[in-house]
Amino acid sequence: QVTLVESGGGLVQPGGSLTLSCAASGGTISSYAMGWVRQAPGKEREFVAGINRSAFATHYGDSVKGRFTIFRHPANNTVTLRMTSLRSEDTATYYCGTSTSTLPMRVASFQSWGQGTQVTVSS
Repeated sequence: QVTLVESGGGLVQPGGSLTLSCAASGGTISSYAMGWVRQAPGKEREFVAGINRSAFATHYGDSVKGRFTIFRHPANNTVTLRMTSLRSEDTATYYCGTSTSTLPMRVASFQSWGQGTQVTVSS
């Protein structure tokens, strides 16, 4: 069972950028498609981004398309989410997940999660 630990969250001003990282241990991310979801207070989890095992295919939620980019780094067993042009509505706890789907496209695509990292976008 892979253990995932997210990091890189924090407070950022609207229009700013932030990069989240997800470190895996106890297994290799090469065995899984990976991705990110987020959850704001009082709201359901929302799909953010997914990447397949080879990194040749990615998929993004409509609300982040063109602003967020997902990468996977097999050499150090991590997945990152580069977030730009951040908005107040991006404020949420962000979770990294593993998926046995070919390319995760929804929250239900994921089987396991990390503990999350908080992102707050505010002036």
